[in-house]
Amino acid sequence: MIYDTLVVGSGSAGNILASRLTEDSTRQLLLLEAGPDYASTDALPADIRLGYGTTSGIIAESHDWGYTGVASLLRDDMPIPRGKLVGGSSAVNAQIFLRGIPEDFAAWTEMGNDRWSFEQVLPYYCKLENDHDFGSEAFHGSDGPIGVRRYPEEEWGPDQRAWAKACRQAGFPECPDANSPGSTGIGPYPLNNIAGVRQSTAVTYLAAARNRPNLHVMADCTTRRLLLENGRAVGVEVECNGMVDMLYAEETVLCAGAIGTPQILMLSGIGPAPHLQEVGITVIHHLPGVGGNLRDHPTVNLSWNLMYRPTDLFHWHQAGLRFTATDSHLYNDMIVYVGAGPGYAGGSVDHLFVRPTLNLAVGNGELRLRTDSIGDQPRLNYRYFEEQFDRERQREAIRLCTELIEEHPAFRGICGGVLDGPGDALQDDQALDRWMLANADTGHHSSSTCKMGQPSDPMAVADQTGRVYGIEGLRIVDASLMPDSVRANINATVMMIAEKIAAEMAGGY
Repeated sequence: MIYDTLVVGSGSAGNILASRLTEDSTRQLLLLEAGPDYASTDALPADIRLGYGTTSGIIAESHDWGYTGVASLLRDDMPIPRGKLVGGSSAVNAQIFLRGIPEDFAAWTEMGNDRWSFEQVLPYYCKLENDHDFGSEAFHGSDGPIGVRRYPEEEWGPDQRAWAKACRQAGFPECPDANSPGSTGIGPYPLNNIAGVRQSTAVTYLAAARNRPNLHVMADCTTRRLLLENGRAVGVEVECNGMVDMLYAEETVLCAGAIGTPQILMLSGIGPAPHLQEVGITVIHHLPGVGGNLRDHPTVNLSWNLMYRPTDLFHWHQAGLRFTATDSHLYNDMIVYVGAGPGYAGGSVDHLFVRPTLNLAVGNGELRLRTDSIGDQPRLNYRYFEEQFDRERQREAIRLCTELIEEHPAFRGICGGVLDGPGDALQDDQALDRWMLANADTGHHSSSTCKMGQPSDPMAVADQTGRVYGIEGLRIVDASLMPDSVRANINATVMMIAEKIAAEMAGGY
């Protein structure tokens, strides 16, 4: 059978494409996923189904790709958790549903992506959400598949209330709706979690489409490479249950994420020719931008002894702080996540953890293959904090967090001694830089490894509708397509990208 559309990757973007495109009953669509499929919400394991009040901050090995990356010259063993199941990383993430801000899309348009202004993407942000708090107001939606809510302050944990009080008294403005354009400061995070259930694209978009006879889902199938004939993608080679098969389609869409998509492209002979030749891959199409421009939100982890036992298993990410670093030209370029829980992240001590994070780094990294096999994960070199501007802003955020936690009266009785922190290095810029490089960590927001742009941009991989340059019948629709990261957790933006390109594909653009 030759499908009309073949989608590789059943994650945040892939499930949306599958759902929207099969609204046309004449379109036969095949959705491929390397991980397992749970056909109903009730069938999901608790760590996948439940997002808050569970140990879902830790991905089970059976649902994780097991990637590792190089954070910096002083840290080369950083885990990069990514979801490997139907739902992808939307099924295992922290569910913070922040949108990109208008300034992000102004930057995208300045790079030549004139179809991605904030005014043009806003309708798709609204289309995908059912905001239980602000759905009836401007800039929001109330009819979309993804439920969004915010914890009211009376439900916050003691650590969250203390954090908010300290931030307010430090002069940060109140932010009741962080998804409203121009918002900044301290307030509740929008969360795609309703009644404790994580609103992944598997339990929302895909669940609504599963019974359509024109939608075909194949799980536990690893895509090894694209099938290419005369400059056109005609399908994929997959491995299912130890057997290799060929699947064909009129159009193939890579939704395998910022790591999987460039890996599949390069294994298929599409990418920077010198690198492909180094690993013994025949070059089909020289496309130098594939795997370049690796973006993330670099962070470090600070923690203090917790002096109370949380009522729930986790109090995390209920209230957040966004701000602009001193003398920065990038608005809302910093974000801080705070949480508390017993033995969080595998430790044995109840503690308060704080993650000051660059919400928009200027540095970038690179993804490259190790071998010519899909079974060998690629090399991920993030190069965090190599840029002086990034180090300056991160130092300021670390010092701010330390001051608020250790000196504000609101935290008396909340936390005690430092468990993880820079210690005496806090007072010396060079020493603090070394500590940051040795403790750099992922913000879990890898993106931009196959960026869209104009044909005149030698590093652009695809056009503004995701069509890959130089290869017919092939698109990219996932986080790798972003020309730069957004100043937000990226899940909502990946969903928006999928909604927008699905509409364009359905309309024949």
